[in-house]
Amino acid sequence: MKAAYIQNGRVCVGEMPEPVPGKGQALVRSLRCGMCASEAHFLHAGQNVIDLSRQHGGAYASLDMSRPFVPGHEYVGEVLDYGPGSARTVKPGRKVTSVPVMRQGGAHAVIGFSHDCPGGFGELMLLDEDALMEVPDGLEDDLAAMTEPLAVGLEHARRGMPGKDDVALVVGCGAIGLGVIAGLKLMGIAPIVAADFHESRRNLALRMGVDIVADPREISPYGALPALNGKRASLVYECVGLPGLMQQIISGVGFGARIVMGGYCMEPEPFYVFSAQNKRLTVHFAAGEEKQDMELALRAIADGRVDVRAWLGDAPVGLGGVAAAMAQMSGPLAPVRTVVDPGRL
Repeated sequence: MKAAYIQNGRVCVGEMPEPVPGKGQALVRSLRCGMCASEAHFLHAGQNVIDLSRQHGGAYASLDMSRPFVPGHEYVGEVLDYGPGSARTVKPGRKVTSVPVMRQGGAHAVIGFSHDCPGGFGELMLLDEDALMEVPDGLEDDLAAMTEPLAVGLEHARRGMPGKDDVALVVGCGAIGLGVIAGLKLMGIAPIVAADFHESRRNLALRMGVDIVADPREISPYGALPALNGKRASLVYECVGLPGLMQQIISGVGFGARIVMGGYCMEPEPFYVFSAQNKRLTVHFAAGEEKQDMELALRAIADGRVDVRAWLGDAPVGLGGVAAAMAQMSGPLAPVRTVVDPGRL
């Protein structure tokens, strides 16, 4: 099969072996796949991620950067067939997405970060049949591919256990932060404040439904907010992942605040415990989505409760455009998500 793959810190395009499904595994043709910052991170610091997984436990311990792997975990595809002895939960010809984890056929892998379970930047994938979710008829492939990134934000939003009396603050308005905003809106939480250095991302947050946006260079989003008659955030979602930000939040928030750490920081993150103790703070650590989040994300996109169209770039790129798109995805003017069409070069 044709695929864009990562090997030795480079994006290459070429032929890869076609995956063969085992028991409980579906063979799926990839139709669209979103491009995540985690894939770009592997180009520059993949070995560090692998080493951290091996040292502290993690999903990437079995990866070998000298061997090719096909990334892409934000996908929508068409079921082609199943391995022998499978339950065949979704009929061939139907479009599906799934939590990007394989637990069938003796495998335990993150799809797109595995040598055995290629991701959506290739023509074919193997998906766990127990995790398959049918995509509603009529939903555009580009929008269906946004199910997984939205689901991550929905998981983070509920991890903070928001209540009707909370003032929620979302720090960082990339895909995770925008997904958190969507999740809070679905739960009826208000007011919601969003903070980001970049005007374009603050504007996206407004489109997702926040009540107030803040430029941290002009006002501390953790202090008393004039637009809220001096109220301050009681629930803060960190969606950036930079070292030092956790202590900044701890120092800035008020007594009894809760913090959800959703940004993925790969560096040591020191903070003063006594500062958090004195304020009686609670810190939650959010991770990846669960199936309930994927199901809600897919329904909310399909029925229009969450509009993710503004996240998308102008048009999907073919396999030959993956390297350039990945190199440009970190800038503030880059789209929240570039979508890959693995069916064309």
